[in-house]
Amino acid sequence: MELIRLSAAETAARIAARDVSAVEVAQAHLDRIDAIDDRVHAFLHVDRDGALDQARRVDEGEISGPLAGVPLALKDVIVARGMPATAGSRILEGWHPPYDATIVERMRAAGIVVLGKTNMDEFAMGSSTEHSAYGPTHNPWDLSRTPGGSGGGSSAAVASYEAPLGIGTDTGGSIRQPAAVTGTVGAKPTYGGVSRYGLIAFSSSLDQAGPCARTVLDAALLHAVIAGHDPRDSTSIDSPVPDVVSAARSAEISGLRIGVVTQFKGDGYQAGVLAKFDEAVATLEKMGAEIVEVSCPHFDYALAAYYLIAPSEASSNLARYDAMRYGLRVGDDGTASAEDVMAVTRDAGFGDEVKRRVILGTYALSAGYYDAYYGQAQKVRTLIAQDFASAFGQADVLVSPTTPTTAFPLGERLDDPLAMYLADLCTIPSNLYGGPALSVPCGLSPDDGLPVGFQVMAPVQADERMYRVAAAVEAALGTDRLLEQAPAL
Repeated sequence: MELIRLSAAETAARIAARDVSAVEVAQAHLDRIDAIDDRVHAFLHVDRDGALDQARRVDEGEISGPLAGVPLALKDVIVARGMPATAGSRILEGWHPPYDATIVERMRAAGIVVLGKTNMDEFAMGSSTEHSAYGPTHNPWDLSRTPGGSGGGSSAAVASYEAPLGIGTDTGGSIRQPAAVTGTVGAKPTYGGVSRYGLIAFSSSLDQAGPCARTVLDAALLHAVIAGHDPRDSTSIDSPVPDVVSAARSAEISGLRIGVVTQFKGDGYQAGVLAKFDEAVATLEKMGAEIVEVSCPHFDYALAAYYLIAPSEASSNLARYDAMRYGLRVGDDGTASAEDVMAVTRDAGFGDEVKRRVILGTYALSAGYYDAYYGQAQKVRTLIAQDFASAFGQADVLVSPTTPTTAFPLGERLDDPLAMYLADLCTIPSNLYGGPALSVPCGLSPDDGLPVGFQVMAPVQADERMYRVAAAVEAALGTDRLLEQAPAL
C-alpha cells in the first residue's frame, strides 16, 4: 500500500535513488489491479509481461527520465503495439494495432511503464463510461456512481491507486469531467500541443490527449513527456512546449487576474459544487490574485454547437468501419452483398450512443441542412473563440466549476441523453476554442461528500498558466491528498 499511494514524482525519485526497483513498483500496481479491479472495472486489458519488461529495462539502466519506472493506465482509444485497441466498441474487438501512437512512443522512451488499456465510452462518446461495450466503470468514491466519461477508466484507475498516472482524451471534457468527479487532476493541453497520431478519431478538430494524475505536478511532468511537435500530425504545433513543470512547482499567483465566468452558475448547478467553487476563488483572492467577473455570452450556445460539430465529424470518421478492412465482420454468408454485410456489421458493432451521434451528424451534413445546422454551429464556434479572446483581455485565466454536479448514480441519465450531455456544460467551450483547460479538486461537496472539480482555462499555448493556478488551489486547499478521504476499496 505504501508504494501505490506515492505520487508519480515520489515514485520516480524512489526508483532513481534505488530505494525501490521499478519492477517492485510495477508488481505492486499489478497486484492492486488484481485485488480490486473486479469491482472498479477500470481496465479492459492488463499487459503484465510488457509492463514488467519495461520496468526491468529501467532497473537495468537502459532508460532514464523524470518519470522512469512510473506506471501508467492508457485509455483504450490510443493505439499501442502489443495490446488490443477497442475504443470501447465491439466493432474493433480483437484488433491489435501494428504501431505505437506518438505519445506511446514518447512514454516508452521516457521509461514510463504502461500497465494496460482502460475502459471508456464507445469511441469516446459519453459522459459516464456507461456506453462502453464492455460494461461500466465504477467510481472509487462510491461504486454505485459513475466515474465520469468518456475517460472514466483512466480516472478511476488513478483514483483507486491502480496507477499513479493515466492518459485520457478530451473532445468535450472527457479528461476534465472524470477528474472532477473522481477527485483527481485532469488536463487538456492546447489543441495541437500533443500529437493525435495514433489516437482513434472521434471528432478530429476537437480531440486532444492529455494527462490524468493525483497531483498537479504529476500531471505537468506527464504533459512535458507527451507534448511537442510531431510531423506525422498535420495539426501539431511546431513551437516550444510551455514550461508546465516549473509552473506546477510554483504556487505564486500574486497579481494574477483570474476571471470568473458568469455564465457558469445558476439553475442546474448543485449548491455544494458552487459553494466549494466560491471557497476556492476566495482562497485565491487571499493569496494575492485579482478576481474579476467576465461575461462570455455565446458560451450559452456551446453545448448546442458542440452536438452538431462533434457528431458531424464522427459521422465522417466512423465511416471507415465498413466490415471490409479490419475489425468486426458479420452477416457474410457468401451470398450477402457488401452493403448488406456493412449494414449488419455496423448494427451489431456500434452501440446506441454511437448510432445516435452518427445519425445526427449525417443529417446535419446532408444536402439542404448543412448550412442550417453544421454551418451555423461553426459560426457559433467562431463567436465562442471571440468571447475567449475578449475575456483574456480582461483576465490571465478563466475559472469555473468543472461540472455542474458531483458524480451521479449509474443508470440515472442513460435514458435521458440531454441530461447526460449537460455534464459537459462547463468543459465544452475550451474544446471549441482550442485552448488548454485543467480540472483540479477543490474539496468535497457538503451535499453528498463527493469530490468537486475546479476548472482553469488559459489562452492558446499558455498551458503553464493553468498549472500555476491549479498548483495554488491544490497547495492552499490540500487537495493533493484528497483521495485519502475516499472510502477504502
